[in-house]
Amino acid sequence: MHNRPISDVMSRDVVAVPPNAPFKQVAALLAQHGISGVPVIDGDDRVLGVVSEADLMARQAAPLNEAKPRLGRLPLRGRRMVRAESRAVTAGDLMTKPAVTVGPRQSLTEAAGLMARHHCNRLPVIDVEGRLMGIVTRGDLVSVFLRPDDDIRTEIIEEVLVRTLWLRPHTVEVTVHNGVVTLTGTLQRSSEIPLAVRFASRVDGVVDVIDRLGYQEDDSHLRPSEQALHGIAEEWLRRI
Repeated sequence: MHNRPISDVMSRDVVAVPPNAPFKQVAALLAQHGISGVPVIDGDDRVLGVVSEADLMARQAAPLNEAKPRLGRLPLRGRRMVRAESRAVTAGDLMTKPAVTVGPRQSLTEAAGLMARHHCNRLPVIDVEGRLMGIVTRGDLVSVFLRPDDDIRTEIIEEVLVRTLWLRPHTVEVTVHNGVVTLTGTLQRSSEIPLAVRFASRVDGVVDVIDRLGYQEDDSHLRPSEQALHGIAEEWLRRI
């Protein structure tokens, strides 16, 4: 089953800055390129952190002369953070660190999960040594859902049903409309239904899976290992 890696959709032409880049230079780059953040890299292209629009806004919201009246009400650590924000003048001062990053072979699903958990719009893509290879954005991930319905249907039949679940091609009717997959048919065992739905949902471009599957044999009383052995034995017999 094919799950596109991040390297398939990432941008390799990345706008990045060194840690000594001034505040205004970073702001100008974001505006010039219409982006929401830039990786901060050292001399060996290793990612040190990321400066986002939110980081710039936090700096502007905490100027030193406005922060002073509030410092007395904050604990010591809070006062230090306010002072640090108000004095941040370079990318190294402003950046969020450590950066949330991904590797080129990770799946698009993994990247989407990281973005959701960390509330970020872009992820630097790094190699095994932490060097910047590219950038993947939410827009890159959304583009996956533009995949044609016929391509999605073909992959579900060939990769999910035939090669993964060892079913005959016409055992299950697969229809796809606007990325919504409907599976209709009767499988041999009840344990195959959640597998078919789960694997189909992981195919690139699938928005949702509608389950209209039935079964001939209820094997829910068996342990998972027994279900697997039972299914493999029957499948080999059918193929002999």
